[in-house]
Amino acid sequence: MSEATFVDRSPERLRIGGRLAAAARYVVRDRELLIATILLGILVLLALFGPLVWTENPNGIDVGAALQSPSLAHPMGTDGNGRDIFARFNEGARISLAVGALVVLASALVGGTIGLVAGLWRGLTDSLLMRALDAILAFPPLILAMAVTVGLGVGLKTAALGTMLACVPYFARLLRSDVLRLRALPYVEAAVALGATRKRIVLRHIFPHTASTMLIQSAAVFGYAILTLAALGFVGLGAQIPTPEWGAMITDGLQYALTGQWWVALFPGLGLLAAVVAANIYADRARDILDPRGEFARV
Repeated sequence: MSEATFVDRSPERLRIGGRLAAAARYVVRDRELLIATILLGILVLLALFGPLVWTENPNGIDVGAALQSPSLAHPMGTDGNGRDIFARFNEGARISLAVGALVVLASALVGGTIGLVAGLWRGLTDSLLMRALDAILAFPPLILAMAVTVGLGVGLKTAALGTMLACVPYFARLLRSDVLRLRALPYVEAAVALGATRKRIVLRHIFPHTASTMLIQSAAVFGYAILTLAALGFVGLGAQIPTPEWGAMITDGLQYALTGQWWVALFPGLGLLAAVVAANIYADRARDILDPRGEFARV
C-alpha cells in the first residue's frame, strides 16, 4: 500500500471510529438504552451459543427429575416431564428471535414494496392498494393472525405467516406517506424537471432516504412480532409442545403455578419480557440515533 493511499483513507477510518465512539458514549449515557442493549445482547448470546455450551437435550424427558427447582444441575429447574428449562429457554430464544426477525424482514419487503408503488404511481393503483390495506386493518392484528393460523393449520410457520400479514400495513402506509413527502421536495422536483427517469429517481433520490423510516418501524414491529408469536403459542395456535417456544412454555407452566413450581412459567416469561422491552426501547431511541442532525452527524 502506497503512502498516498494510506493518507487518503485514514480520514474515513477516523470518521468511522469517531462515529462508533459516539455511539458507545450515547449508549452508556442513556441508561434505558444501555439496559436494552445488555438484555438483547444476553438473549442473542444465549440463542447463538447457549445450545453449544449447555448441551442438555431441550426435548429430553426424564420423569425421575420432573419439577426440580433451580439448581446447579438445572439452572432454571425442570418442567413436568423432567426437561431442562434452561436448555429449552436457549432454544426458545433462538426460535423467537429468528422467527421474529424473519417476520420483520418479510413484512418490510412486502409492505415496503406496496408503499413504494402506491406512493409513486398514486391514482387508481394507490387507491386499490390502500383499500386492500384498509380491509386488513379492519381486523385487530392478533385476531387476524389467529384467523390465518386457524385457516392454514396450527403451527409455528402459519403463525409466522399470520403475524407477517398483520404487520404488512404498518410498513406500507408509513412508507407511502414518506414517499409522498419526498416526492414534493425541491431536489426531487428538480430531478424530474431535468428529465431523470423514474428508476433513477427511486434508486437515487427516494429509496435511500426511506431507510431510517424502515429501520425505526422495524424495531417497533420486531417487539410486536415476538409478542404475537408468543401469544399464538400461548393459546395453542402457534408452536406446539414439545417445541420449546416461549409462549408454549408459558402455557405449559401455568398448570404448575398454583402448586408452587413457579419456575416453569417464570423464566420463559422473563425472556419474553426482556425481548419486548429491549425492542421497544430501541424503537423509541432509533429516531434520535438516525437523526442526521443529531450527535452522530456532528462527529
